Amino acid sequence: MSDRDKGPDAIDAADDTVPLPVASARAAGGPVGWEADVVLKDGTVAHLRPIGPDDADGIRAFHSKQSPESIYLRFFAPVREISERDLYRFTHVDHHDRVALVATLDNDIIGIGRFDRIDASSAEVAFNISDHFQGKGIGSVLLEHLAAIAQEVGITRFTAEVLPQNRKMLMVFKEAGYEVASHLQDGVVEVGFDVLPTDKSKAVQLSREHRAESRSMTTILFPERVAIIGVSRRADSIGALVMRNIVAAGFMGELYPIHPEADSIQGVPAFRSIGEAPGPVDLAVVVVPPDEALGVVKECGRAGVRALLVLSSGFAEAGDEGVKLQNKLRRRARRAGMRVVGPNSFGLINNDPTVRLNASLAQVIPEAGRLGLFAQSGALGIAVLASAARRGLGISVFASAGNRVDVSGNDLMQYWIDDQQTDTVGLYLESMGNPRKFSRIARQLAMVKPVVVVSSGVSSFAAPAGHRTRTTNVPPGAFRALLRQAGVIRVENIHQLFDVAQLTLHQPLPRGDRVAIVGNSDALGAISASACVSWGLKVTHGPVSLLPQASAEEFSTALESAFADPQVDSVVASFIPAISASDEDVSAAVVAVVARHEKPCVATFLGVRGIDKWLDYKQSDGVARSVPAYALPEDGIRALNAVTKYAQWRARDRGAAVAPVGVDRARAEALIDGFLQHSPEGRVLTRDETEQLLAAYGLRLWPAIEVSDAASAVAAADTLTYPVILKSTSPVVRHQPGIVGVRSDLIDAESVLDAHTSLSERLGPLGADRFVVQRMAVPGVSCVLRATEDPLFGPVVSFSVAGPPTDLLGDIAHRIPPLTDVDVCDLIDGVKAAPLLSGHRGAAPVHRAALCDLVARLSVLADDHPELSSVELNPVNAWTGGVDVLGAEITVRPPQLRQDAGRRAMT
Repeated sequence: MSDRDKGPDAIDAADDTVPLPVASARAAGGPVGWEADVVLKDGTVAHLRPIGPDDADGIRAFHSKQSPESIYLRFFAPVREISERDLYRFTHVDHHDRVALVATLDNDIIGIGRFDRIDASSAEVAFNISDHFQGKGIGSVLLEHLAAIAQEVGITRFTAEVLPQNRKMLMVFKEAGYEVASHLQDGVVEVGFDVLPTDKSKAVQLSREHRAESRSMTTILFPERVAIIGVSRRADSIGALVMRNIVAAGFMGELYPIHPEADSIQGVPAFRSIGEAPGPVDLAVVVVPPDEALGVVKECGRAGVRALLVLSSGFAEAGDEGVKLQNKLRRRARRAGMRVVGPNSFGLINNDPTVRLNASLAQVIPEAGRLGLFAQSGALGIAVLASAARRGLGISVFASAGNRVDVSGNDLMQYWIDDQQTDTVGLYLESMGNPRKFSRIARQLAMVKPVVVVSSGVSSFAAPAGHRTRTTNVPPGAFRALLRQAGVIRVENIHQLFDVAQLTLHQPLPRGDRVAIVGNSDALGAISASACVSWGLKVTHGPVSLLPQASAEEFSTALESAFADPQVDSVVASFIPAISASDEDVSAAVVAVVARHEKPCVATFLGVRGIDKWLDYKQSDGVARSVPAYALPEDGIRALNAVTKYAQWRARDRGAAVAPVGVDRARAEALIDGFLQHSPEGRVLTRDETEQLLAAYGLRLWPAIEVSDAASAVAAADTLTYPVILKSTSPVVRHQPGIVGVRSDLIDAESVLDAHTSLSERLGPLGADRFVVQRMAVPGVSCVLRATEDPLFGPVVSFSVAGPPTDLLGDIAHRIPPLTDVDVCDLIDGVKAAPLLSGHRGAAPVHRAALCDLVARLSVLADDHPELSSVELNPVNAWTGGVDVLGAEITVRPPQLRQDAGRRAMT
């Protein structure tokens, strides 16, 4: 398509021997970290990896299949055959000044992208996409990955030369979201753009990822042709059960049982192999023994199957050999371009009338509805479906990921974002492989429909056997914070999941937290009011308790008054059997009133016959709804509280991504690379090194002078501005309660001498000769800010008020970068000690804007540099005039590859 090398003989291999620098390996493990599986525009999978010398034959074969037009557009000349010299140059790169990636499918090269450095900060980029695979977004994916790699090796700008008739390549550049400049020169379009991410380029990347992954789920959930591999003529076999379920559900597509001997199974014509099945198969359901699975995957790949649903067990959940087998299955499927649900999956259900797919082990499934469900394990799949059926909650789609070798809840959420048949999503998560990606997808989904999550664990310590996970060191509060940031409704169990789903599916979202309570029992009213208060809801109307002999009209009047009250956002209705009104009259009164208002209502009918789960009605505009009925008032109020908080999150301003001014990322990267070059295993930085690194992000660390005796203490104090403090840096003393290792308000040399003498005598060998002198800060609130790099979550930023709130009470708030300005405010307000920052008991409030800016800078620093194992700013003195960073400690270590590293890649 375009290349500065306008002919095959323009060769300069002198730079092929440049060694791989630290910078290219810094963020993602160098070329090893550049390898990735990606979902293409049509939902299929391609593999991206750095080019290598062994690719010469592959490139020759790739070139031979290209049309003359494509060859001319790439080389600007009719190159019939690539010379050996060109092949050598194309396949031998240094991964720094010259980088090349190939996209492969079943080990065949289907796309090539490369850049060649022009100077210190710019490079020329070129692409060549197979004629047979154009239109799948391969060029866009290659550009995205090359741009990310370019930043690792210090390149910030790409240029390209493209023939005017090569409109596809020009569109790849223009649609990538960068600010592209172009002009026509000597019959060639010269293109240039900066590759540093912009808001627009990030949005384009995420949008493409969303469309591709959603498309791949559509292929799985709406197959036109389904094959069952491993189906048996034995009625009690798993394969036979799945096939009966598919047939019984009335699958609208074509069904192909695969059996090496049978002519038909359950009256459906069978085929000897997947290759003999007519037409391309969209979904192959695999129920063979695990030792036969790899062969089946290979056959499916050759037959052009698009996706696999592996119900077979005996993989990673069975031990080390199963883990190896599962990894091979994933690699083989992805190399063939197929997505995989499972193994050890309970199956898939799609109740859409156009497909009617029940490719699961569930013989009885809930009716069609508007609840989307995802569960990882088979056992929980049974429980989830059974609970939905008991409550009469219809489902749109159900999926069980099993060992989650490929398809996960993230993929299903991508699909549900645009699915018009799903109004509420329920997820039962037993582990999480990519929390950062989960957070951003869940946030996008939660902005348009409620997401209810039951989670039993997020790490390998809590995950069931067979789940691919990383260990995590984050406290539970960090995971809860991630869910809150994403607007997810977290519940404790399946029962609560459906309590919430009943409300979100059948009632409008509340506009606030003000509640009315109406009933005919003082006891129920008191219980309901107490539950509201305990959950943080405000009772602004009632409790209203009618007399036991109240008529249906009185019930209606009381409810109407509650709904009409402008100080009410939701209504809680709790009734016991009335004396003067029939149960039918009571339920009719509730329904009639609720139908006239756009406010949610939760109800409890203790002992009332015929009212089980809800009462159906239609709104005045014809919208069908129901009043959800709960066994106890507390169940309904708990659900109402969760939905109220979700509605508040959804209505509030999302905020803007923090972007502090005065940040010098290049300076920080150079410093970190230097630290790691001298200490490859990592280490704690010195105070001077810490000061330099923080300064690159606009964070000023107050000077502190280390002293070894009284005389040096006085000299240090004279250097600084009085008053000063003298404090011990001994780790033992530092973590003791109180201020045993500090002397403050030292106003002259004599007071410094006295302080040094008294502290030395008091601390003895624990703290003597380990002191620093620092200028004394003005009175304020001492805070602690931390950023840690977690193997699973990536960077986690924490905030707390120093002292007992942090050390004894664990009053620490967490957030997961990247943060918005709203996230920063929520982080600071997330600790119970937050009132101390706002002028508690007459104290002067701290400088809020300065504190927010400090948190923002720390979050960006942590997000930009995975080498920062931990950053602790302690203490941070927040006061009326600003914030002062009095102490800091930074530990650097070789980075791990982040799960969500800023380029599209399957985990």
